[in-house]
Amino acid sequence: MEPVDLRELLEQVQAGKLDIQAALGRLAKPAVADLGYAHVDLQRRERCGFPEVIFCQGKSCEWIEGVVRQLIDAKQHCLATRVSDEQAEHLAARFPTAQQDHVARTFWLPAGAAETPRGRVTIITAGTSDLPVAREALVTAQALGVNAHLLADVGVAGIHRLLRHHQEFSGADAIVVVAGMDGALPSVVGGLVDCPVIAVPTSVGYGAAFGGLAPLLTMLNACSANVVVVNIDSGFKGGYVAALIARRAATKLHATS
Repeated sequence: MEPVDLRELLEQVQAGKLDIQAALGRLAKPAVADLGYAHVDLQRRERCGFPEVIFCQGKSCEWIEGVVRQLIDAKQHCLATRVSDEQAEHLAARFPTAQQDHVARTFWLPAGAAETPRGRVTIITAGTSDLPVAREALVTAQALGVNAHLLADVGVAGIHRLLRHHQEFSGADAIVVVAGMDGALPSVVGGLVDCPVIAVPTSVGYGAAFGGLAPLLTMLNACSANVVVVNIDSGFKGGYVAALIARRAATKLHATS
């Protein structure tokens, strides 16, 4: 255990948040579970606030199952992204209580009862074709324990569709805007709100969109100062960062109220 983790553990015991037996149990657990094909980081939750997330693309069904079981045995939440149809079928047979979103291509198996959501995140998509990436962001944000909702198909080609929902998203702690084609929507949203806007370019578009490169460059050059950008089709990263921002905002608000 790293010194910073040990200090945190001792402080929890001192504050009465953790009994001695539970602390000894944590000390006895290995920091990393070596499965041969994967090293599962079992202390990421303590360091970063959320357990390791499984990226399923390119992995066998058996490999993914092994990591899921390792996280379950450690009594940690299990979120997996980019789950193929074959992997989804395999996991559903072995973990029937897990929640799977076939549009988002996600697998979600919480370790226990859901906590009360903290903070508010809105995910906005330019078009319906962006939904797989947007739903990945939605599931991720909800898994991290925030109140997240989706506003779909409100792109700049019909700007009135966005403006009629202004009150709905203007109170968010963070907004994720998912768009392909020309990628103009994040800059527009950024000019309407006072919170961080995480832009997610998608590979949706015709030839000159270059598989998401065109919207990526547009978003990187956004005029609105509150817009930041993640990688092409990276709904997970957008949802994760937005959730971290929202949770911190909610924690600070609670501390001052």
